[in-house]
Amino acid sequence: MIIKDLYSVNEAIRDKEVRVIGSDGQMIGVMSSAQAQQLADDADLDLVKISPNAVPPVCKIMDYSKFKYEQAKRDKENRKNQTIVEIKEIRLSMTIDVGDIAVKTKQCLKFLEAGNKVKVSIRMKGRENARAYQGVKVMQDFFEGLEGKAVQDKKPVTEGRNIIMMLSPAKN
Repeated sequence: MIIKDLYSVNEAIRDKEVRVIGSDGQMIGVMSSAQAQQLADDADLDLVKISPNAVPPVCKIMDYSKFKYEQAKRDKENRKNQTIVEIKEIRLSMTIDVGDIAVKTKQCLKFLEAGNKVKVSIRMKGRENARAYQGVKVMQDFFEGLEGKAVQDKKPVTEGRNIIMMLSPAKN
């Protein structure tokens, strides 16, 4: 696991002197790593280097396997509570009709209610490039059809042959 790479334990601590913290959290003092290891062995616990960059390095006497278990449990809980936001894409066209916009709007609302961001794009072909403002108008009409349930992260912008707009769910 990743935790093993972060901490030096017991005989892996090769420093001459270390600052030792007891299992109860009290500062014991600065001593040689051999003396600190002896204290940990007497308490039937592990010596763990928790701050290797300090001068002298800080070590703590603790039950390392219990510490690893609790750390893994915390990491798992954090991953469980983490929300992953996906970016969904909806493609429109310059000549889209009212009924088609209604279908695309309904789909966009589903994505937004699920908590996802939505990328709305129009790809211009041929002579449509000369009338990019019409595509921007289609985008604005599409956004107005969302009835305030979305926020524009990025307003409709022409990038080469594409017009792109980013939407995210509105906070109520």
